[in-house]
Amino acid sequence: MKDFGTNISSTSSFTFTGFPEMEDLEPWLAALLLLLYAISIVGNTLILFIVKEEQSLHQPMYYFLSLLSINDLGVSFSTLPTVLAAMCFHVSETTFEACLSQMFFIHFFSWSESGILLAMSFDRYVAICNPLRYSTVLTDTHVAHIAIYIIIRSFCMVFPLPFLLRRLSFCKANVLTHSYCLHPDLIRLPCGDTTINSMYGLFIVISAFGVDSVLILLSYVLILHSVLAISSQEGRLKTLNTCASHICAVLIFYVPMVSVSMVHRFGNHIPEYIHKLMSLIYLFVPPMLNPIIYSIKTKEIRRKLHKMLLGCKL
Repeated sequence: MKDFGTNISSTSSFTFTGFPEMEDLEPWLAALLLLLYAISIVGNTLILFIVKEEQSLHQPMYYFLSLLSINDLGVSFSTLPTVLAAMCFHVSETTFEACLSQMFFIHFFSWSESGILLAMSFDRYVAICNPLRYSTVLTDTHVAHIAIYIIIRSFCMVFPLPFLLRRLSFCKANVLTHSYCLHPDLIRLPCGDTTINSMYGLFIVISAFGVDSVLILLSYVLILHSVLAISSQEGRLKTLNTCASHICAVLIFYVPMVSVSMVHRFGNHIPEYIHKLMSLIYLFVPPMLNPIIYSIKTKEIRRKLHKMLLGCKL
């Protein structure tokens, strides 16, 4: 065992467990995950290409959508190496440093997504509640500053996590629950006191997801108040329709996240493979569904997709 005063962990590798309870279904599960990866990568790449090429989409709402697509690609590529290695090639080990790096990027992109969704709700709030100031409040410069703030905030929150883990001694069987490295999974393994890690993890969850979700809810309360002030029902529905894609994106991000948290805390009697499947849903479904939702709900994106794929116009 190495002296932990040198700030180096005593373990050299971690082992992924995959789905031993569903061994017969593992090839089908691997095929499903590959399909989800393909849809996510192709869908988000198409969104980026369309926003870049379509001049009418060069506005704040779609700049934030591009940022969301980049972030979703980051989520997919963060989990891709170990998930494919474990599920398709049955390579179940990863090094300590590689695991910490993967953990950093998974959590970085998760917290960035929360910030992007908050920025998109602010965009909808200004567009609906104060439309005359929209072009002055959300200039290209302000959008760039918001994007930089989201990146810096996420980096500062996640940066301490690997160092807090490196100070601990891993002397148990270093078997992970998932096919990728997550902070809640890793802090179950050290022999030493993990109170600081747990408290810091709780702090950043509350200060990021908690604050962001409250502010998103508040923005929609204000939006709903403005919408109800519109006299015609047709006008109210048309205004709310501009928020439909964002509302769906918020729900498919926060509902699985809250569900995973609740299951981990209160679902001790639930089979372990249910925990794993719900974590997969949390990491895989939003990056796959976001481009589909925006493609369906956004006329300009839908028209461009039809022109690219079918060679015709709507």
